Amino acid sequence: MTVGVLVVSHSAAVAQGTVDIARQMAGDVHLAAAGGTDDGGIGTSFEAITAGIEELAGDDAVVVLCDLGSAYLTTDTALDFLDDDLRSRVHVSDAPLVEGTVAAAVAAQTGGDVSAVLAAAASAAGSAAEHGAAADTPASQPGGPALDADAGPADESGASATVELVNASGLHARPAAEFVKTAARFDAAVRVNGVDATSLLAIMALALPKGATVTIGATGPDAEDAVEALAALVRSGFGE
Repeated sequence: MTVGVLVVSHSAAVAQGTVDIARQMAGDVHLAAAGGTDDGGIGTSFEAITAGIEELAGDDAVVVLCDLGSAYLTTDTALDFLDDDLRSRVHVSDAPLVEGTVAAAVAAQTGGDVSAVLAAAASAAGSAAEHGAAADTPASQPGGPALDADAGPADESGASATVELVNASGLHARPAAEFVKTAARFDAAVRVNGVDATSLLAIMALALPKGATVTIGATGPDAEDAVEALAALVRSGFGE
């Protein structure tokens, strides 16, 4: 299944900028922007939203993210005028615009179906509150100790490795997206410093800088391969 993502904003610059950010981390996902009014002002456009949905109609599903209440109203109006088949494939998320779009795009990049993409977008709403404390733990600091075994999934049937971030910017958005995409390739439950390695926002919330200790743990049929690939990715500096 392929899932396209439409960004609806009152500002053309915000809509396009959000798409540009997401595209840096999910280059294979179809993304469209519908921002501003038809005359270039601040507001939303029925025609632009309709055109954006139709641009993504070749995907199996379309997820729409909006910035403000009236953007949802205009989107709902646009949906009313679509044919039944296309309308049934469009799903509107109430996730935060930028964070939700990035999370949705990365989930779509990893092959997630529309439910997984919507869940990834929804995770943006609580990500900072749920994961913010993790950034303050010793393991998130340069030279800090690795989390203990209870923090990750590694057990007798699993695998684990501890590596150090070497790229100058640490585990910021693009490397975090590469980490998520790599983790999603394996039939394994993977965690990094205690959080789900397939959750972009959870990993970004760790705010791991250069020199930080990264503990990777995995269980499942591909556990060893997953840990090996992720450790190699970290050691490579994510190509930066």
